[in-house]
Amino acid sequence: MKPGEPRVRINEYIRVPQVRVLSETGEQLGVNPTQEAIKLARESGKDLVEIVPTSNPPICKIIDFSKYKYEQNQKLKEQRKKNRQTQVIKEIRMRPVIGEHDLQFKINHAKDFLEKKHKVKFTVLFLGREMTHQDIGKELVVKIRETLKDIAAVDFEPKFEGNRLIVQFSPLKK
Repeated sequence: MKPGEPRVRINEYIRVPQVRVLSETGEQLGVNPTQEAIKLARESGKDLVEIVPTSNPPICKIIDFSKYKYEQNQKLKEQRKKNRQTQVIKEIRMRPVIGEHDLQFKINHAKDFLEKKHKVKFTVLFLGREMTHQDIGKELVVKIRETLKDIAAVDFEPKFEGNRLIVQFSPLKK
């Protein structure tokens, strides 16, 4: 058992006088003394596993413990898979006076990120008098959007935050 995992009691480790016993198929066998329930489990070549220790009397099931443990691990893996936050936002910064080759280079980086299922945030940084030519930055964003339209969707329309024009892309679901 790993630290932090709830301990599951089996066979002789069940210390209560009586337990409610379930068969492997889930059929109720009634409330039996613990020793008798362990004897039933041993006769069938299985283990007596405490499933619900909080009920009165505790509910135990006659099953193969290693199989039970395996199924519990599979359920945990499935839960972790559903809870995982894999969306990472990668930021690509540029200026509005970027050269064509440099722009294509940055777009290729964005394509790589999008193929790895990351979100990509493009930031066009305006310095000094460049703020008077915001239309150049907007044209740049339109060009990026056209290039990436096959593999990405725009999360929100391009917007200004201070002296930065920001647009974010998410990978398209296949």
